[in-house]
Formats: sequence, C-alpha cells, structure tokens
Amino acid sequence: MCNMSVDCDCCSVAEDPCIKDIGILASTDPVAIDQACIDLVKNSKDEGKAHFLERVESRHGTHTIDVAEELGIGTKEYELIEL
Repeated sequence: MCNMSVDCDCCSVAEDPCIKDIGILASTDPVAIDQACIDLVKNSKDEGKAHFLERVESRHGTHTIDVAEELGIGTKEYELIEL
C-alpha cells in the first residue's frame, strides 16, 4: 500500500498519490487482503483518504470483493498481524 493514487497503476498518466504509504501486506487469500486494504484506508487518519474512498465508492470498487467472497475465492475475514 504505497504510492496510492485514485487511478489504476496501469494508467500512463496517473494522478499523484493522495494517501501516505500505509505499508506492505501479504496474504494467501486475495479477498482478505483486498478487504484489509480497504479497511486500513478507511481507518487511516490521512486526510487524502476522502478523495481515494470517494473514487472507490463512486465506482462500486468494493463490489469485486463481495462477489469474490460469494464465489468462494476467499473470505473477507482476516487477522492483521503487524511486524
């Protein structure tokens, strides 16, 4: 979770990062790690999170997390272990 911008990192001209780096996450569960990323942004005290979350929510960006869990790809439940 570094250099987070509202644009996809595949954009040739992406907007500058709007949130300070949160850290590096790892998991064998793609659904859990995506949910953890969203939760960490929501719980962040960074003022840039409002801009980031507006973009995610206006495009139903968490819909893929919900559907992936429904399809059995993983679970939104996780345990965050800080090292």
